[in-house]
Amino acid sequence: MQLEKKISILLTFCFLAAPAFLAAQSTAQEIETLLGTNAVTYAQAARFALEASDTLAVPDPNEAFRYAAERGWLPKNVSANDTARLDGISLLLMGSFNVGGGIFYTITNSPHYAYRELVYREVIRGRADPEMNVSGELFLFLTGRILSQRDEAAAARETRQARGAAERREELAAEINTTLQEQNIADTVAEATAEGIMIRLSNIQFEPDSTVLMASERPKLVEIANILRNFPGRKIQVAGHTAAAGSVEGQRTISLERARVIANYLVSLGACRAEDIVAVGFGAERPIASNATAEGMARNRRVEITILEN
Repeated sequence: MQLEKKISILLTFCFLAAPAFLAAQSTAQEIETLLGTNAVTYAQAARFALEASDTLAVPDPNEAFRYAAERGWLPKNVSANDTARLDGISLLLMGSFNVGGGIFYTITNSPHYAYRELVYREVIRGRADPEMNVSGELFLFLTGRILSQRDEAAAARETRQARGAAERREELAAEINTTLQEQNIADTVAEATAEGIMIRLSNIQFEPDSTVLMASERPKLVEIANILRNFPGRKIQVAGHTAAAGSVEGQRTISLERARVIANYLVSLGACRAEDIVAVGFGAERPIASNATAEGMARNRRVEITILEN
């Protein structure tokens, strides 16, 4: 076999196979052996496929063969040392990698329909006789294709889940904004972020140069507490921010202390448990407006309450 083909197959498994599988010192040797095999046996194929799929790791090919045969992942009436046919290998790969099939494969669990499934999925490419003997090179190629498609499917599933979670956060933020508008809560808006749903209270008022919350702000936090009760068990982060006035250390200190005051007040209102809320202070490090104007400084003096994704 050409050296380029060997390198290509070895790299495929280095990137796609499970780390524990690749960690075995004998794996590379086994791949080399398979690459030099003109016709693999069912026992050889079962041992490799079961370990590559994280189904079963046993050194004895005969034990792997028995395991696969008991589960119907091999054709009936074949022996461990029989030369593997393409349709039989298809059945083995479908079973060991838990690849779902169509109605005929599901009903019959036959090598013929397993072969047709892998053709449909483009694991088997081009014209191929289902009764042909399978070389080690072809077997490794098919196993690599299954691994690749499994990882692609997992990535697509994660993308769909992330998109769905983002859409749910957007919907919840919109619902919270509706509530804030109905309750006439000024200078407060909810938005979806990567961390969760953030409720931003701009121009939050404290006594000058202190951490004493002004009485006029308490009704606003009562409404925020009512909203937070709808998310029991979720972690809450209260982040304090200041305008660019005073020293950097002073900004961080007062922003943290004010965040703690609000966090403690929310706990006292029953918005959440004390162990589920954390306060942080960012000082003036994360402005959302220019500090060159009074209006911009007022926007930067804010508290952001984030309902975190658990």
